[in-house]
Amino acid sequence: MKLKAIGILCAVQLSIAGFAQAQTNELTTWGAWFHTQKFNDHWGAAFDAQFRSAHHADYLRNVLLRPSASYYFNKNKRADLGYAYIATNGRNASGKTFRPEHRIFEQFIISQKAGINTAITHRFRLEQRFQGQTATQPDVFSQRFRYFVRGVIPLNNKPVFTQGTFVALQNEAFANVQNKDKVNKHTLDQNRAYAAFGYRLNKMIDVEAGYLNQYIKQAEAYTINHVMQVALYTRFGK
Repeated sequence: MKLKAIGILCAVQLSIAGFAQAQTNELTTWGAWFHTQKFNDHWGAAFDAQFRSAHHADYLRNVLLRPSASYYFNKNKRADLGYAYIATNGRNASGKTFRPEHRIFEQFIISQKAGINTAITHRFRLEQRFQGQTATQPDVFSQRFRYFVRGVIPLNNKPVFTQGTFVALQNEAFANVQNKDKVNKHTLDQNRAYAAFGYRLNKMIDVEAGYLNQYIKQAEAYTINHVMQVALYTRFGK
């Protein structure tokens, strides 16, 4: 049932993309590395780095670096406290633009099994966003809540999945919870639906590639971003 719920969320988002008369459509490419490190039974760290292109891969639009400290309550539950730096490059009639953003975030992650060997992950994240000043935009502070759910479905029936191909389905919804009028004037900020094929090299390393549909709400318009994403997942430690 949980896996079916992920599929429904992805289908809803893809339906929005198909039927909504979006004012802007983009085609971009994202590369990402997601890493978790356990030091002992309770303490660890996590890090992800992401690189996102502009429309038609014209230039590198976003660089995101996000380290965090982790506390494991048990094998299936952990809490993180972290920091993120996001550099956003742009171009307009006047030339190149740049806007930095600093975030502090708190998150809680629950992992569980479904069926024989399907892994389901739920992530609840609250982030405090400090968006820097530009020539046309002031400094902005806001808070945003994010709910993420991901299912990794192995294409074999082994009870323990340590190697082989898999399908990944995920969805993430973003909601502004403070100062939305300074962001996009809406509670809904964006939604990301994603489907990918991957290969698990061993219990520590996954690689995958897939399609991500990003719905971005602006004050008076919205953007549908069609993303080709390639990702590396690494897991070290106990």
